Amino acid sequence: MYRLYDFLPSGNSYKVRLLLNQLEIPFEKVEVNVLTRETRTPEFLVKNPNGRIPVLEIGAGKFLAESNAILFYLSEGTDYLPEDSWEKAQVMQWLFFEQFSHEPNIATSRFWISILKKAEEYKDALQQKQKLGYAALEVMEKHLSNLDFFVADRYTIADISLYAYTHVAHEGGFDLTRFPAILAWLERVKTQPRHISIANT
Repeated sequence: MYRLYDFLPSGNSYKVRLLLNQLEIPFEKVEVNVLTRETRTPEFLVKNPNGRIPVLEIGAGKFLAESNAILFYLSEGTDYLPEDSWEKAQVMQWLFFEQFSHEPNIATSRFWISILKKAEEYKDALQQKQKLGYAALEVMEKHLSNLDFFVADRYTIADISLYAYTHVAHEGGFDLTRFPAILAWLERVKTQPRHISIANT
């Protein structure tokens, strides 16, 4: 059985929980509190020298880190990752976009505001994060303006990856009412079979 090293509020961890649930794959969840630096202990750093969650333990001494890499690993051979090489490359394109342009701005804003409760302390940095986060949302809005999902007109791990932090973007101070196509897409994602909320353990 897989073992997932997780932190419940984390969108990156949520991606993996969501896909595991939708694939109906049983797993053991191990909560790791990033706020008390449990990811920086010598024991955890053996599992992921980068000191971050999520980490998926696949077998004895076999650990996979980075949320989107875990999504890719779990989704191969399933309906959540296209077989066609062009469509698969498009999925990868959105996974890279999520980690480079989307997550660093939207997730970090949420972490500072809603988890650390330090919006005032990070006020100046948040202004830049907001600017870049809204730019990422604009890219998504334009892409979704005439599409139901990001790739191949169906629900894939590209949607799972981008959904994780977009659906809680308001917790980072982002106003999603400006993005009707994104809001409609969020509702479509929520109706997928075996969907769970980010608060679901």
